[in-house]
Amino acid sequence: MTRTPRRTTLVGAIVVTVVSSLALAGCSSGDPDTKTSAQQGAGKPRLSVVDGFMPKPALTDMAGGFLTIVNKGGADKLISMSSPLADEVMGHRTVGQKMEHVASFDVPANGELDFERGGNHLMFMQLSELPKVGDKVEVDLTFEKAGKVKAELEVKEATYNPKNN
Repeated sequence: MTRTPRRTTLVGAIVVTVVSSLALAGCSSGDPDTKTSAQQGAGKPRLSVVDGFMPKPALTDMAGGFLTIVNKGGADKLISMSSPLADEVMGHRTVGQKMEHVASFDVPANGELDFERGGNHLMFMQLSELPKVGDKVEVDLTFEKAGKVKAELEVKEATYNPKNN
């Protein structure tokens, strides 16, 4: 009978070890679809475009465009823009009082990319026609991962600024 407590203790220790090992293995699953919170930003981007507008162009050959890209998923990159309204649509940023061409824009995971007056903006070059207040201007935004996303910019008064309205 003196062996029974020792045997029970040994069996108990083995059971605890096996159960603990299984629990730890479950927490660190090798399943590639299981993501930690740090990895969740690496998922598929989920993009939408909001607050798009174009101030009524003052010139007949170019116009600016503003919008916000909302991302409720993994990071992406805006790599090109086009529109039936213009021969070319370029991304610019304002640094000081000077505009600089930007080839691509990072869209953060679970974040936003803003195109606004005094910052990042779209430049529509060689307009095919002069849009009027109330018109809708189509723009195709192409992303590295999400592909093409269509947006519509409403033409507003030349002095329109959503921060003041």
